[in-house]
Amino acid sequence: MADIKLFDIHAGVREIPSGTVTLEREIQTVIENNMPTFFGVAFLQSEYRVDGGRMDSIGIDENYCPVIFEYKRSLNENVINQGLFYLDWLLNHKDSFKVLVIEKLGMGIAKKIDWSKPRVL
Repeated sequence: MADIKLFDIHAGVREIPSGTVTLEREIQTVIENNMPTFFGVAFLQSEYRVDGGRMDSIGIDENYCPVIFEYKRSLNENVINQGLFYLDWLLNHKDSFKVLVIEKLGMGIAKKIDWSKPRVL
């Protein structure tokens, strides 16, 4: 699988070489600031606290499905386990997510939440 490419768009467009982004937080900031453009997801919160951890970013997509973002520099089985843990937590705490959506986007959006296709990216 090819690496996800990142680009610097100041003064033109240039690809940022793989390995030059040193911190997950740098990628997280870029993604959070541009979620609608990159993924069609409305950003809700960074470092969302749950029992046993923090989801790096959480949002809701154009179909009103919850989306969890986890940022990692490397891929290993722990990444998948962590994502599944957060997804399981979210599915067991739908009311907490709904409250977050109400606070950030209003009751109208919260009433449309679709739990049929939550995602972890």
